[in-house]
Amino acid sequence: MNAMTENTTLDYPQIVTELCAELARVAPGRAAITEDTDLLGDLALDSLQVMNLLLEIEDQFDISIPVNILPDVKTVRDLALQVEKLLRERA
Repeated sequence: MNAMTENTTLDYPQIVTELCAELARVAPGRAAITEDTDLLGDLALDSLQVMNLLLEIEDQFDISIPVNILPDVKTVRDLALQVEKLLRERA
């Protein structure tokens, strides 16, 4: 079991740290990853990489990310806020 699934009370900074680590694994050496990193523009992720990333995040945080939020997710910050919201709703 992933450490993230054991603790549903993650705060925003922890979520950002986890997301940045996952993005660094998916897009190594492409750009320094911060909250302001644009997922498509800065990391040059293609649609398949984005979908695989979302599946990994869903597994890591034990959440389901609705496809209808994807147009609103541009940066790491946007993604972290959505993950935080989904974790709160699940709790």
